[in-house]
Amino acid sequence: MSNLSPLQWDFTLASRGLQTTQILHKPAKLLLVDDEPRLLQSLCDLLGNRGFILVTANSGTEAIERLSSDSFDLIILDLRMPDISGHEVMDYMNLHQIDANVIVTSGDVGIEAAIGALRRGAYDYLRKPYPREELIKAVQNALHQRQLEAENKQIAGRLESSERIYRYLVDSSPDIIFTLDHQGKLTFVNNRIHPLLGFHAEELIGKHYADMVHTRDLERANYVFSDGQQQQRWSRNIELRLKSRHLEEEGRVFSVELMSVSFTTQVMRTEGIPQNLEQMGIYGVARDITDRKRADELIAYQAYYDILTDLPNRVLFKDRLNLALLQAKRKKGGLAVMFVDLDRFKVINDSLGHQLGDELLQQATIRLKGCLRHSDTLSRFGSDEFNVVLPELDSVQDPTRVAQAFLDALRAPFALGGQTVHITASIGVAVYPKDGESVDELIRNADLAMHAKKSSGRNGYQFFELSMLNQSFEQISVESGLRLALLAGELEMYYQPQVDAKSGKVIGAEALMRWNHPQRGFLGAGAFLPYAEESGLIIAISDWMLEAVCRDLLAWNTLGADRPYLSINLSPHYLDRGDFYDKLKNTMERYQISPSQLEVEITENICIRNPQAAIDQLQKLCQLGVRVAIDDFGTGYSSLAYLHRFPIHVLKIDRSFVMPIEDDTLQFPVVLAIISIAKGLGLKLVAEGVETEVQQRYLEQAGCQTFQGFYYHRPMPQSALMGLLDSQRIH
Repeated sequence: MSNLSPLQWDFTLASRGLQTTQILHKPAKLLLVDDEPRLLQSLCDLLGNRGFILVTANSGTEAIERLSSDSFDLIILDLRMPDISGHEVMDYMNLHQIDANVIVTSGDVGIEAAIGALRRGAYDYLRKPYPREELIKAVQNALHQRQLEAENKQIAGRLESSERIYRYLVDSSPDIIFTLDHQGKLTFVNNRIHPLLGFHAEELIGKHYADMVHTRDLERANYVFSDGQQQQRWSRNIELRLKSRHLEEEGRVFSVELMSVSFTTQVMRTEGIPQNLEQMGIYGVARDITDRKRADELIAYQAYYDILTDLPNRVLFKDRLNLALLQAKRKKGGLAVMFVDLDRFKVINDSLGHQLGDELLQQATIRLKGCLRHSDTLSRFGSDEFNVVLPELDSVQDPTRVAQAFLDALRAPFALGGQTVHITASIGVAVYPKDGESVDELIRNADLAMHAKKSSGRNGYQFFELSMLNQSFEQISVESGLRLALLAGELEMYYQPQVDAKSGKVIGAEALMRWNHPQRGFLGAGAFLPYAEESGLIIAISDWMLEAVCRDLLAWNTLGADRPYLSINLSPHYLDRGDFYDKLKNTMERYQISPSQLEVEITENICIRNPQAAIDQLQKLCQLGVRVAIDDFGTGYSSLAYLHRFPIHVLKIDRSFVMPIEDDTLQFPVVLAIISIAKGLGLKLVAEGVETEVQQRYLEQAGCQTFQGFYYHRPMPQSALMGLLDSQRIH
């Protein structure tokens, strides 16, 4: 029985209880034993009409035979029989543990016979001749006692079952359950504490709760737990860090629900009489929220900080600027907003590679932060753009000193990959209240001042002037240029291959738009698509892109049976259009492109626009057979919960997470977290920005099988990609 599980044990006890209930409701079965036929018949006549089941035996030997083959509730046993005495029959019953009440009848007048029967467990002893009423009363009392015993067994079985179920549920709880007495000492703790914290429940009983609470949270715990000594009912919820014996942890965070309860303890009064005393204690449930807290911290970090530089991003910057602005208005003081752009960063980034470009940004961040006060905020706004808020200005000379300090700090050379690099900065400054009274105005005007300085020669700072508002022609110029570019055929599609790690083959490519600008030269998408987004030209440009990529896909398919897929970046504005689905479907049908060859990339920032409309559009794409990928995952501000709502097939790890991987023996938790998310959701993984063998090896070992980056191929025109695919087909 000891090998049964708690639930099997409960079932066994329940079965026993059912059997006991059945015993209580069936007719009592009596064994009548006497060697005188006349007395035996008299007993049958006396008890026969009372609903009993009667079985007779006319000797001790026959009685033992009956007892060995059947069970009885009551035995009326003659003591003096010629073969085996009643005492011997009772000895047999005791030896074989036969459960039945016994009423002994005997004509002996000596007391020894009665004592011998009672010592052997007889319920009653009647001396012959006995009154009929006395026998009936004895039978009723014996059966009543047996019924009470059966009921008690049933109750005990239920209590045992209930206790085992309770104990099983408590020990199987995912939470730590405990009780404290009025002195704060543990009186109970379930076994869950061992896997969570490494303590055994037995060693904690009698210990004070302070032995479990981490030092940093002890003062807060004392404040809450001290209420347990008050004679009143209360409940609390508190977060506490509890000590852990696990070597890799200094403690884990728990959400602890507390409730005061009364405990009855026994104390001795001065006169030596025990007295029950009711005292208040605590019942608590501690739920481990360590992983949830870490996930929340990661999400909060991604939402408000730039991963590469560890600086506040534009969301957090605007929040801090808004607070500083409110304070300046209340105190009638001043503040300044600075827009810092690193000159020639794109040239350095393109020539030396993104990895060294990112390292340059990190080094520049350290230098810029060293020029600021603790109350100032430095934020990364874009690729090489930084914003600064300087609160509580004493004079207009304060931003001047900071701007000059920035220029001086950046003047020293940067060591990047064995090369020496020099950079400068163009800085724009807007001062409250002269240059604006709102967050957006100050940022816009600082940006205009920065562009004015960039246009006038770079490497310096410029304060905002009203005349600069008339100089913001860049957007208008780009917009008109894009309209002409569409008509003149200046736009061109480039493709960066995506490679399977195991085979080394190109299995797909990402489509990247380029602009052969007649004056500014060859421009990447980042130089003009933002303007297209703002002006609405993104719709016409996206229509052109669909035609171009489907036409190129048709050419790819002529090379053989292995047909790579193509991944296109989709603007949220274009996705918002109700006719997008029909345009894509019609274009693929005209060029006879299979939907399985097309993959649509969206950024996670699409979640903050119109998520439900985006979900509806993407669902239609999936029904068509087109795959959906999240691009630049982890760099936006959306909630991870959208991954459950959006019909996503592919997760692309942003290059900003890949670039820091310089040693594959180290751990990069953000990358591992993203890979874990993708695996948990069953998504395909693509790593962007893979530029070194170390990065490739680390990511492959972590579970990523598809790569895109300079380590394999740079973006290339259609003709070059056709040659690459043809060479791959031949070999």
